[in-house]
Amino acid sequence: MSAAAPPGVHVPAKRTIPLGRRLAYSVGHVLNDLCAAMWFTYLLVYFHGVVKFNNIMAGNLMLVGQISDGICTPLVGYESDRTNGFCGYGKRKSWHLLGVLCVACTFPFLFISPCAFGCENSADWAKFIYYVPFVVIFQFGWAATQISHLSLIPELTNDEGQRVELNAIRYAFTVMSTIAIYLIAWLLLRHSGGNDLTPKDADSFMEMGLIAVGIGFVFCMIFHIGTKEVKKTEIIRQSRKTVNVTKEDYDETKSLLSTLEKSADRKLYMKWNDWFKEHQFYMIGALYMCTRLVVNLTQVYIPMYLTDTLYLDKQFIAIVPLIMYVSGFLTSVLMRLINKLIGKKFTYLVGGCFVIGACAWCYFITQHSPHKEWQVIAASVLLGAGSTTMLITSLAMTSDLIGENTESGAFVYGFMSLLDKCANGAAVMVVQALHPCTNLGVACCPACTVFYQRVISFVPGGFAILALLNLLALFPQKIGTRRKQVEKRMKSIRNTGRSGRESHSPSFCQQNYEVCPSGHEHHSWVLPGNAAEQAVIYDTPHSSRRPSFYLSNSVSGENDSSSQNNRGGNYGTSPRYDTSSHSVPGHIQGRGGKMSNESPGSPESNDVTFQVGATPSV
Repeated sequence: MSAAAPPGVHVPAKRTIPLGRRLAYSVGHVLNDLCAAMWFTYLLVYFHGVVKFNNIMAGNLMLVGQISDGICTPLVGYESDRTNGFCGYGKRKSWHLLGVLCVACTFPFLFISPCAFGCENSADWAKFIYYVPFVVIFQFGWAATQISHLSLIPELTNDEGQRVELNAIRYAFTVMSTIAIYLIAWLLLRHSGGNDLTPKDADSFMEMGLIAVGIGFVFCMIFHIGTKEVKKTEIIRQSRKTVNVTKEDYDETKSLLSTLEKSADRKLYMKWNDWFKEHQFYMIGALYMCTRLVVNLTQVYIPMYLTDTLYLDKQFIAIVPLIMYVSGFLTSVLMRLINKLIGKKFTYLVGGCFVIGACAWCYFITQHSPHKEWQVIAASVLLGAGSTTMLITSLAMTSDLIGENTESGAFVYGFMSLLDKCANGAAVMVVQALHPCTNLGVACCPACTVFYQRVISFVPGGFAILALLNLLALFPQKIGTRRKQVEKRMKSIRNTGRSGRESHSPSFCQQNYEVCPSGHEHHSWVLPGNAAEQAVIYDTPHSSRRPSFYLSNSVSGENDSSSQNNRGGNYGTSPRYDTSSHSVPGHIQGRGGKMSNESPGSPESNDVTFQVGATPSV
């Protein structure tokens, strides 16, 4: 029995998954993680130092990729919610498999220089055209893999703790995948010769891309073999709840009604366009977008900060990001415990403060700073821990926002990613357009030195501040509340509770006489209190004079015997609460009642009404 439940209310066991399946699920994003690490960390520096794009052209290519991803993400999310999968394969896993194939077939070409085809002297626009198709197909595949994988979390389990754990394990594999990329980059660049990036390093980047795709594809197959996608009918079956009602007095009855109302509010059918009516949808979206900007822009500009501002050896573009992600990995291991101790919102606040502090530290590290290598390593530890904390917690908040509404969960993640991708592409494009130097060399002028110092300090730090301001607005709110739907229910309860009353007992209830279709006379009493607390108590046939406590939620179009004997009409499809009971003077008691979330009507009708009913006395 849940400790938070009122006396007599039995809460069912939560839908959970074993450790093996949790691990199998978590490796399903490894290919995306490996490719994303290379995309954000090395694409710009590769184009700038190896392919010899100018700054604006390199930014344009990344912008094309981010816009493609931003467009594909909500479309994939919508189709993933709408379709039933390919040939009986689960709908989420079908889209995941399609995405994996697209990524594996295109990503290696992004790091195969046109020089390999004898086109090293081609114009920038020709190189741009060569890369664009691969970028677009890769981003479609990446979006399909990401959205389908994230959308599985609410469907696999309804346990809030396990959802946080799945996000934490998933992100732990993200960190390990990124660590693997940086280790591979360090080994390859270490043996390539020289301190600066040149076209001679093209083979190292090509090998890095092929290794990433090979490792990621193996882990994706493990995901498909070890993860069982739960069908919607199974989710509905497991969501049935049983309530034993045993109330000794009016105060306990109010607690029961409050519990039943919360249970009804927990599952409200949400179409994709219903989310636009929820203000928390925008607030969590802004929080997630700012978090992603912090994480991604740090990855993009750390290499240039190290080589162009601090003039460190090219090996440091692997070493420093590696340290960041080791720090992030250690943080992700402790994330579930931290969330339990201080809550998600305070956890996010701590992570944001770490990021802001690290960005401020980077601003004061210069080419001539003493022990600059150790200073930047220390700052990277804070940056890795803070950004990891922010990302894991923002994903957990997104899962809380979705709650039980898995029927449109993919759209929510898709919309969040749309904001993320478009914002990232626009931010990179603006930064590249503001670059003070148009020459092709790395660290080509003193202005470049100051430029990347300011970028790594002000851009991620500024977005971290915006994220914390948004978090402050969320602090008084419970994430996942459907405000308009709750107001609609309250109005329905209020309108029903006020109909046909007559004074019977000023201190306890109001009485009303009626005759049911069978000709029996009934008495009804309405409990005092506000609209959310009102229930209707119906007497059994007049000759018995033994009142019964009966809560009913009729289903439109349903003609069972209990519904026919209830006063009032049909009020749409929502959970039904039946309690067959007897009472003693001065008390309201229920015994043997059951509550079921199963409802045969249309899931789009959301009104909940506590009505009048009559049950035989024994």
